[in-house]
Amino acid sequence: MLWHNTVGNGPDLVFLHGWGFSSDIFEPLVERYKNEHRITVIDLPGHGRSDDVGGGLDEWCHAVIDILPKNPILLGSSLGGLLSIKIASMTAINRLILVGASPSLTNHKNWQHGMEAEVFKSFAQDLKLNHSKTLRRFVSLQSKDKSLMKTLFTGIEKYPPSSNAMTQGLSILLNTDLQEDFQKIDTPKSVILGELDMLVPRSIEAWYQANGAQTKLIRTGHLPFLEKSFTLPEA
Repeated sequence: MLWHNTVGNGPDLVFLHGWGFSSDIFEPLVERYKNEHRITVIDLPGHGRSDDVGGGLDEWCHAVIDILPKNPILLGSSLGGLLSIKIASMTAINRLILVGASPSLTNHKNWQHGMEAEVFKSFAQDLKLNHSKTLRRFVSLQSKDKSLMKTLFTGIEKYPPSSNAMTQGLSILLNTDLQEDFQKIDTPKSVILGELDMLVPRSIEAWYQANGAQTKLIRTGHLPFLEKSFTLPEA
């Protein structure tokens, strides 16, 4: 079973983090909203305090579904967003919130709202070779809040992901296309994007709007929820 923790009172809200991080990255958001929601944070397979889970996207999603509260609001960031889309197509949720996330991170014949695969592979190689240094550098580009950065750097050093999780996560990010899954989700969908995001370009906003999602742009990078101006979308 994946490591998870629940705090607060109110409607259930679940956070799924991105590749290479742990659920600790959501700590500021948990503190801000725990009086309005019953919040569950989950460490993805092989990340944080969770053990590895064999397989790929489907197996990771089933491991998350096993500990989901009934009919929650599901918020996913980056890789966690990909999992959230798939989970929303597999089980009942109250609402889907994607933050800095895409149904397909890399470009291909039927998708041009992502990164070139080779560019992402270069970033991924740096991450696998020196996880801590690369994530610290990446996070430092997302916020100017020195106190917040210190907290995030501590979490990065404390909970490095397993080698297996890094390989699995990379495969999911490079090979997953959930356009059709997203289009079939009939629960309310909200998407928050960073105008300066180098992984999920703002051009994707029009696609999301055309496929039934409420969208919002924040002038920030790939981790919009780190910004003090970030707020959860209204129901």
